[in-house]
Amino acid sequence: MSSTDVVELILQDHRRMEDLFRTMRNAEADRAAALAEFADLLIAHASAEEDEVYPALRRYKNVEGEDVDHSVHEHHEANEALLALLEVEDTASEQWDEKLEELVTAVNHHADEEERTLLNDARENVADDRRAELGQAFSKARTQYLESGCGSVENVRKLVAAAGD
Repeated sequence: MSSTDVVELILQDHRRMEDLFRTMRNAEADRAAALAEFADLLIAHASAEEDEVYPALRRYKNVEGEDVDHSVHEHHEANEALLALLEVEDTASEQWDEKLEELVTAVNHHADEEERTLLNDARENVADDRRAELGQAFSKARTQYLESGCGSVENVRKLVAAAGD
């Protein structure tokens, strides 16, 4: 039985993203397929966090509201970097490598910060049963986003445009 602890689920996604970065950096790999999986995962993950996890964490006095706001801001930055990579047509180009590194930097910075701040605070201040409830809500939302093809270039364009408003 896999864990339903929201902290563990978020960490699992972060590790999967790191695996996909390794694949996307490998010129021999199917970079386009790895990017498609990554795009769906990133958008579903961030959207589920914003829908289900962040609003709940805001209610805990030992979780910094500013950390939540900062995480949302970093999701927008990651989406912009993702869009830039999705718009590169040639996966063997220097432009691909450049845009990939910008995406890696944005996502790894966010994941690292989130793990040190929000997730540690959640582990310390949110009861196990509540983390399990949040994990179920996160998983459900994440699955719905994944099933909707949320990582398509059209959808990522819409998200980036909406964040810019």
